[in-house]
Amino acid sequence: MLREDTVFGPIRSRRLGNSLGINLLPREGKLCNFDCIYCECGWNADGRGDAALPSRDDVRMRLEAKLSALLRESVPLDSITFSGDGEPTLHPDFPGIIDDTLALRDRYCPETAVSVLTNATRIQTDTVFQALRKVDAPILKLDAPTAELCALINRPAAGYDPAAVVKAMERFEGNFILQTMFLRAPFFDSSEPGQLALWMGIVRKLRPRQVMVYTLDRPAPLQGLRAFSARELEILMQPLVDEGYNIQIRA
Repeated sequence: MLREDTVFGPIRSRRLGNSLGINLLPREGKLCNFDCIYCECGWNADGRGDAALPSRDDVRMRLEAKLSALLRESVPLDSITFSGDGEPTLHPDFPGIIDDTLALRDRYCPETAVSVLTNATRIQTDTVFQALRKVDAPILKLDAPTAELCALINRPAAGYDPAAVVKAMERFEGNFILQTMFLRAPFFDSSEPGQLALWMGIVRKLRPRQVMVYTLDRPAPLQGLRAFSARELEILMQPLVDEGYNIQIRA
């Protein structure tokens, strides 16, 4: 499902509550350096060919108009969330747009969190890292602990190395949210003991302030994927819960 508006919602998010979305990517297409088999926006190739990105000024004006309207209507917001049709940090003005968003948030709804859902591929770029450090909820994706499994789940552009991404995540010093999708498919299972042990080792190394574990809740572009139940995820996560980690399960 493509988000055709630059600012959309608010929508009810199972992870972020009443969330106002910001889509920094083409309004009638998709732009991502991943091509995840579970992506609700579909395959990258199915994007409608629109490559135009909204300008920084356009994002700021649209967001201010929306926040002003919500304030007049007394609509509460839990989060202003950068998500949209692909990877938001690919926008060349991402750092400046974050600054604008924080300023508008402080003016119109100071109790609202600013969140960014990112695949973490660009956190090694210092301007992107510094921008993510400023937001309330930098939500960094890591769906698998090995390059082989990432290739199956995320289908990343060439050069993706999860070990390098984990190393870059260490710069956050635990002040971030780790997000992982758990799936079953005919050719892999996220709960396979060896992969699960490696992933838990990464969690223990990074010590994020929260871990979001979620699974499918809508149709995926690849057929044959199966979700985990909430109870199955609770059992899988119990060792980390016992160690005191903040594990949030969404199934």
